[in-house]
Amino acid sequence: MSLVLDLISGLMLVSGAILVVISGVGLLRFPDFYSRIQAAGMTDTLCMILILGGLILQADSLGVVAKLMFTLVFLFFTAPAASHALTKTARQCKLSPWRSDKEDDASQP
Repeated sequence: MSLVLDLISGLMLVSGAILVVISGVGLLRFPDFYSRIQAAGMTDTLCMILILGGLILQADSLGVVAKLMFTLVFLFFTAPAASHALTKTARQCKLSPWRSDKEDDASQP
């Protein structure tokens, strides 16, 4: 049974780490704030569920599991709220989304 838990835990930890790297690439490659906040917000929530879930499976005491579960619940509710607050503030500050046709508009007299 321990081997199965180790395999599931390892798979969750590795997949969470891969998604963190994908999120970082999205932050570097996407053209504007709104695309970047989506790349960060969407994948970070799933990454933390996978990584903390894998750590919960590896925990050996009930106290550690309780702390990890508290962290998981706290981040599950605050991470999307933080992304929403950043996006709402950007809209209130009139930060316009990126458009591919902006270059065409600027080149015409």
